Amino acid sequence: MSNTSELVQVAKASLYPNYRQPDLVFGHGRGAELFDLDGKRYIDLFAGIAVSTLGHAHPRLVAAISEQAGKLLHLSNYYYNEPNVVLAERLCRLTNMERGFFCSSGTEAIEAMLKLARRHFWANAQQQRVRVIAFNKAFHGRTLGALAATGQPSYQEGFGPLSPTTHVAYGDLDAVKAAMGDDVCAVIVEAVQGEGGVTPAPEGFLQGLRDLTTEAGVLLLGDEVQTGVGRCGTFLGFQSFGVEPDAIALAKGLGGGVPIGAMLCKPFLINALPPGSHGSTFGGSPLASAAANAVLDVMQETDLLKHVSEVGAYLAQQLAGLAEKHPKIAAGARGRGLLQALVLQEGVDARAVVEQLRDKGVLVTVAGGVALRFTPPLNVERALLDEALNVVDEVLGGLS
Repeated sequence: MSNTSELVQVAKASLYPNYRQPDLVFGHGRGAELFDLDGKRYIDLFAGIAVSTLGHAHPRLVAAISEQAGKLLHLSNYYYNEPNVVLAERLCRLTNMERGFFCSSGTEAIEAMLKLARRHFWANAQQQRVRVIAFNKAFHGRTLGALAATGQPSYQEGFGPLSPTTHVAYGDLDAVKAAMGDDVCAVIVEAVQGEGGVTPAPEGFLQGLRDLTTEAGVLLLGDEVQTGVGRCGTFLGFQSFGVEPDAIALAKGLGGGVPIGAMLCKPFLINALPPGSHGSTFGGSPLASAAANAVLDVMQETDLLKHVSEVGAYLAQQLAGLAEKHPKIAAGARGRGLLQALVLQEGVDARAVVEQLRDKGVLVTVAGGVALRFTPPLNVERALLDEALNVVDEVLGGLS
């Protein structure tokens, strides 16, 4: 299997067909650029769905992974390992949380939060508190607990019955208040709904949730899987709104491409999951933790959050300009930091636009079925953005 055609043929015969990959194979990357096996260059403005924080083949990340691989790859959680202990302390400090639990993905981190919420109330003689309030168009993962909280019926079809969950409109505090009851254990929410269409929380919404959950005595769970680790210009998306949840889930960009997830919580929750109640064989491995520490090192040493804020504001401005220039195709732009979207007009096939962009060497994804989602590496250069946006302009112009 030495060429694209042979690899694609074997892939279609061997891989489970639950994805819709195009007939191309990527071989290597450099920064915010990807190259397929035929040598074609692409500008990467999706970063593995907001995962490749430092882009591809970043020397610091490569060195950290290589060095750790030469020392210790895996240990399990029967024993401590140094990179993970260091990472736990750093994340608690960066998030103002007290303790961290490590796993291998965002879905696992969400599951840990949901189990934390249930068992917290079970241990406090409130076993009736099992229902979760979540939001329409939310996406929290594909395992059964996370899927129950996901507010998109198409993802849930065929997998019921699911855990008791009430979905209400994102941004509607009155609906949350009406849904509250003595059987609710938690409200789970994203600071920006990523998969749902890149929709930032309305002004005052997250603070209102904080007030409502505190008053009702239930937990506020923050899904920071896509918005965390600097994606919104602050380390957590919630921090850009000045709100602190009781627990948060991190993943995606934390390892810069190496699978890692984390659930972090406030002090009053540290005994909710005692030994034996939850675990993860690969969670907090030396390799993944070393990668995450390298990401945090680069973030700190290069003032990456400032870069995200500045370049994110520029990207938002340019996308808004494209929407004004092509009003028949684009309805507007929205987002936060380097989680941005160009919202398309009703009737425009977003997937077809993505395919045209890919053919011309620009990679983005669809969010909510209606928007082109831009989640480039956090260290993306403005010159590459300009080159890519010129292509977007050209494609939109051809559709007008």
